[in-house]
Amino acid sequence: MERGLSNKRPTFHREQRGTSFYRIMTLLGLIVGAVWVLLSVQRREIISPFEPTPTPTRVAESYFLEAQAYFDAGVLDNPSTPTAAAGEPAGPVINDAIDAYKAALAADPGNAKAWSDLARIQVYSSNMLRNDTERLARLEEAMASADRSVELVPDESSYRAVRAFVLDWYAFNPLVDAEKRSSLLVEAEMEASRAFQLDPENALALAFYAEILADQQKWTQAEKYAAQAVALGPDLMDTHRVYGYVLESLGQYNSAIQQYQEAVRINPNMTYIYVRIGQNFREGIRNPNRALEYFDQAAKINQALGVYNPLPYIEIARTYTQIGQFFAASINAEKALELDPTNAHTYGQLGIIFRRARNYEGAMSLLQCAVVGCTAEENEMGKTAVQGLPLTSVTVAYYYVEYGTNLAFLSRPHENYCPTAREVLAKVRQAYPDDPILMGIVEDSEGICRRLEASPASAPSPTPTPLETPQM
Repeated sequence: MERGLSNKRPTFHREQRGTSFYRIMTLLGLIVGAVWVLLSVQRREIISPFEPTPTPTRVAESYFLEAQAYFDAGVLDNPSTPTAAAGEPAGPVINDAIDAYKAALAADPGNAKAWSDLARIQVYSSNMLRNDTERLARLEEAMASADRSVELVPDESSYRAVRAFVLDWYAFNPLVDAEKRSSLLVEAEMEASRAFQLDPENALALAFYAEILADQQKWTQAEKYAAQAVALGPDLMDTHRVYGYVLESLGQYNSAIQQYQEAVRINPNMTYIYVRIGQNFREGIRNPNRALEYFDQAAKINQALGVYNPLPYIEIARTYTQIGQFFAASINAEKALELDPTNAHTYGQLGIIFRRARNYEGAMSLLQCAVVGCTAEENEMGKTAVQGLPLTSVTVAYYYVEYGTNLAFLSRPHENYCPTAREVLAKVRQAYPDDPILMGIVEDSEGICRRLEASPASAPSPTPTPLETPQM
């Protein structure tokens, strides 16, 4: 008899009510959660893990390498600011060594070496800027960077050395007053001494210590440390630059030029060192033609790098003035003025050129812009307002005395500039009463005005002797 299916356990069975309810609620929860995630993604509250990042992430080390490449190429601070091209990912725009270090530090703000390297580059880049105001601002940035490096790692010799370097250059900006300059130099020497104590074999520490000692006129120590720095770091631009500076300060111009030439061999686009070489040829070796070669080289490199620094053209103009080629001098001075029409130093240099060419009337408005400032209407050449320079040890002989002497010389009974001349010369007398050279010039100029007042009908004035302008 066939076995029926009645005793077979049924394949399907009815589940309990409670189990079915919980399963349904779980499914509903998953559906609600999925909808919430989808809406959040659409509202950009949640970024899909499968979506590519808008900017590829760069590690800080790659920025450091790029910064060093820019430094080696001489592109320390490029004033142009390109933006990313259409279709390129957005991100930090790297245009020069300073940009690259700032990008690196944004990714790794605790990197003391990067802060120190940035400070060093900021100091050197200050020499490529157009005027003292811009240079001072850059040196203040360098000071902040150097401070940060030693805060992070207080006992690293190189970081202390760079901070000493920053303090030294900061101290000698013409806009820093004498009292502050003195305190900065004391701090710089202390910092350099500490760097040397931390590592007596650190070439960079020795070099910057030597530079500070030279600035304090401690010549024997400066030369000793500078020579040791070159021996320890023959492949460092800094050691040769500093040794050249020390030798120049000692009047050893041929040896200084050799050290500067080695520095630009290592960093061929450091244009301000070319300017130093040219100045040594002109003032020390008395070879203006060789000087012009180096100034011209600096100008061409700056042009290739997109650097708008008028200094090479000013030095070319001064050199042509020195050899009596006033037309060539004026062309180059005007070129410098084009690069920075608000730079009072450039107006002063151009005013001196006009005076040496015996164009005293033409020098008048230029020297006015340099010393007391001028409006755009008063500025016959630059057609823009210029702020006058403060009276400092750098500007006194060049600007105030030249301007005061020029005013006195041009005074006539019907057009008397003596009241203004006396005001300018009185500032010099008050600031430098113990300087016999300056006081002699002031007295000569005041004598012109006294003779004019004594016999106004005949006021022949002796031809003023133009002063040698200070190095910028």
